[in-house]
Amino acid sequence: MSLLKSITTFGGWTLISRITGFFRDVVLANYLGAGMVSDAFFVSFKLPNLFRSLFAEGAFSAAFVPIFSQKLVSDGKQQAIKFAAQAITVLAVLVGLFVLIMEIIMPAVVMVLAPGFANDAGKIELAVFLSRITFPFLLLVSIVSFQSGILNSLGKFAAPAAAPVILNLTMIASVFVLMPFLATPAYRIALGIPTAGVLEVLWLRYFLKRQDVFIVPQRDIVNLIKSNEIKTLFKRIAPGVFGAGIYQINMMVDTILVSLVGTGAISWLYYANRLQQLPLGVVGAAIGVALLPILSKQVKAEDTIAAKRTQDKAIEYGALMSMPAAVALIVLAVPTVNVLFQHGKFGALQTLMTSKAVMAYALGLPMYVMVKALTPNFFARGDTKTPVKYSAVVLMANLIFSVALMKPFGHVGIASATTFAAFVSLYQYVHGLKKRGFWSFSAELKKRLVKIGACSLLMGGVLYAEKILLSMWNPNWLGFSVIIKLLLLGIMGGVAVLVFLVAIKLCGIVDVFAFVKNMANRRRRQR
Repeated sequence: MSLLKSITTFGGWTLISRITGFFRDVVLANYLGAGMVSDAFFVSFKLPNLFRSLFAEGAFSAAFVPIFSQKLVSDGKQQAIKFAAQAITVLAVLVGLFVLIMEIIMPAVVMVLAPGFANDAGKIELAVFLSRITFPFLLLVSIVSFQSGILNSLGKFAAPAAAPVILNLTMIASVFVLMPFLATPAYRIALGIPTAGVLEVLWLRYFLKRQDVFIVPQRDIVNLIKSNEIKTLFKRIAPGVFGAGIYQINMMVDTILVSLVGTGAISWLYYANRLQQLPLGVVGAAIGVALLPILSKQVKAEDTIAAKRTQDKAIEYGALMSMPAAVALIVLAVPTVNVLFQHGKFGALQTLMTSKAVMAYALGLPMYVMVKALTPNFFARGDTKTPVKYSAVVLMANLIFSVALMKPFGHVGIASATTFAAFVSLYQYVHGLKKRGFWSFSAELKKRLVKIGACSLLMGGVLYAEKILLSMWNPNWLGFSVIIKLLLLGIMGGVAVLVFLVAIKLCGIVDVFAFVKNMANRRRRQR
């Protein structure tokens, strides 16, 4: 499967996931608002995700996918599956023990993670109770990540990318299905999270069976740990664990600092980050997931030219989708937050505060996407140590910027610190890859990125002009019904995107219209 096809497949399903995620967040905003209960819930929701990169997508996948992909080529499918079964057994045992320990010490964990909650009566207790419900999701999502790694290595990206849709739909359904049994919405939503984890495991198990992949858990844990292959895996995981640990410390520091800003700040940043995660998840995650197995095979075959060409394309595709997305988020921050979240307990003040954070996050979006595209270049070579060093620097940069900006700018300062840290991270990766001779920005790629940036600014100008004209037509258009506002935003966005697509075609970047036409003709011929 080509890089572009892999990215579009994974990205398309991830887009669906993000859209359902927005519906989920609309429900959360309506039932939880942005206050004490929502702050407590978001801490409980964030807690298993803090360790998710440690045990799941980050450290484990970065080490497992290259080894599994190379074993498929060198040893065959059956040996690769046998290795996978051994790896998941060890992972499940370790994560299971960790979950048990965390359940026991949860009050202390929440107090460390959100010390600002101590000022509000009952907030700590509520966060602890909800966290104990949600935390088993970590074990389940770790298994899901492992299943996804196998399917991605086999060139199957759709089912793993669709798995998060289950989480979103289950959380939405739990609000209504459990209503006769639990009066508190936060309790109902929290119960939906581990339930979704079970459903995701079963979903991917079905697709693994379709690929004749049957994972049988191993019983002899002691001998498994002594296995040379497992030792090699965990030697590669270890730096990734430290790297992911640094990243999680970074997130924990953000949460701690935001909890000190005041009630509602955690919720404002959560909703703002969710808007940033739409393009970051669709583009950045899709490129990272699709790129790793392809680069791993090219590096294994010592095809240096192909590897550099693949990396160029990944950067170009990332910029092509993230730059216009960042511009759109900045220009349309207020109306977007208004349409998506300003319902029920989420009012005009929450919209204003969330919008400011959206703009601060959006500035760093293209940098994060490019970092996502460059990181697999190290992982494909079995180098999990260098990204750890880079993560440590980013942690310090984020901490310094956060402390410096938090007092004068509050939650917006913390969001801005994340953006500044993204620039630091991108510089490290570009410099590190160039220094090792793995990859560098070519003159042609630089020209194309400048053209993409110019086309994105043109699109932003069109959006801004549309917003001004709409305000002149009706200054209170944000008071319209949700359907009318969605329709207006859709028309504005559609016109701006059309301008962008025409501009990149005229600049010689890519002809999206021809690409879509060719894809349609190809599918027609396949039928």
